[in-house]
Amino acid sequence: MTDDLFGQDSSLTQRKSLENWNAVQLGVLAHGADTATHLGAVLEAEPEFALAHAIKGLSLLMLGRRELLPMAQEALATAKTCYEGALPRERKYIDALEAWMAGRPSEAISRMEEVLTTCPTDALAMKLSHGIRFILGDSTGMRASLERVMPAYDTDHAAHGYLLGCYAFALEETGDYDRAEVTGRQALWTAPDDAWGLHAVAHVHDMTGNAKSGLEWLTGREAAWAHCNNFRYHVWWHKALMHLDLGQVDEVMALYDAEVRKDKTDDYRDISNATSLLMRLELDGHAVGNRWDELSELCANRTEDGSLIFADLHYLLALAGRDRDTEAKRMVARIHADGQRSSTEAEQRMATPGALAASGLEAFGEGDYGLAFKSLSQVRESMQLAGGSHAQRDVFERMTIDAGLRAGQWGAVEAILDDRRALRGGAEDNYAAARRALIATGRDSGSATSVPAE
Repeated sequence: MTDDLFGQDSSLTQRKSLENWNAVQLGVLAHGADTATHLGAVLEAEPEFALAHAIKGLSLLMLGRRELLPMAQEALATAKTCYEGALPRERKYIDALEAWMAGRPSEAISRMEEVLTTCPTDALAMKLSHGIRFILGDSTGMRASLERVMPAYDTDHAAHGYLLGCYAFALEETGDYDRAEVTGRQALWTAPDDAWGLHAVAHVHDMTGNAKSGLEWLTGREAAWAHCNNFRYHVWWHKALMHLDLGQVDEVMALYDAEVRKDKTDDYRDISNATSLLMRLELDGHAVGNRWDELSELCANRTEDGSLIFADLHYLLALAGRDRDTEAKRMVARIHADGQRSSTEAEQRMATPGALAASGLEAFGEGDYGLAFKSLSQVRESMQLAGGSHAQRDVFERMTIDAGLRAGQWGAVEAILDDRRALRGGAEDNYAAARRALIATGRDSGSATSVPAE
């Protein structure tokens, strides 16, 4: 029995396997593109290492794709055959995978928290608890978990910088913007490849309406996310959002083509980057050419997925109002049906916020802005349950606002803009300023506002 780089006991027996396992753990923390290669090497050398099978299964579930469930189930089955040979800490990961496979990701979080109770410096458990909570929209729990284990991490701990990066993001998502920025900068100083911490600072600039400073932060630090898996596309997405807020549309289009959609995957995270960016562009009145076409084609094949409501709502952006009425209606109907079952936590989120949100997006695509506003405004308070970040969910907030403007609901829209400003610590971006100007113009003229239509 040997210790890994975080000082945790490991049931691995070969030195090379331990080196690869350490690389897996660092890769998970840094969102490294070569993580799966190292994991494969561990499984090939020591196929009885149950923890590696559990991590494989958990990683597959985090990809949010129905067709990967059989592979995750196979990883669980293999891990269970090795259960008796695993250490008690390692078994908790298998238990976590089993809970999530049964439709209870919140129970998977509980198993990771049990690991952290006895082994607070197990950075892999720390990151997984953080990541699953992110998927579930549990920013308060994310922050509490990190604050519970932070005293155990000294500055020499191999994961100290990555811990700070996670904490910076949790601080930002819970509205502590000043501390989030300082912590995120410290994270990157400590771990130069901590793309998560770097992106937490980008989130701060987004939420505080400071696109210029956000661009200054990201520019020149590309090496901090160049090593990443598809998470690198998300960081480029943040940079595109900053250009959009500054009205630099040519730069947005260039980043979309060269980086955000560099690889035309149907990974839901890549799709969410692309669909939300195109929608923001259109809400601001910018033509996006044929860029929706390839997204609509891919999303038309995802209507029956149902793994994550966050993913489904972004697929729907590429279908509703895009000459994909059949697929859009099929997806909305399936979301409602899943929500009525509510037998798993994913299905419960299809019910709330999924059903109303999906109906609202469908109505928006059909140009029924009164119905869109009614549905989307009703579901605003529960949208956190869709998961993701404030910045990612903001596309739905913008659609709610613009639907209200097009329906002439100025007072109600103004109240939403006030809520949005309060969430951002009193700051507003140029999007909000432009909508307030439209409301003022509409009131002065006594007619409907001229918010750009698609």
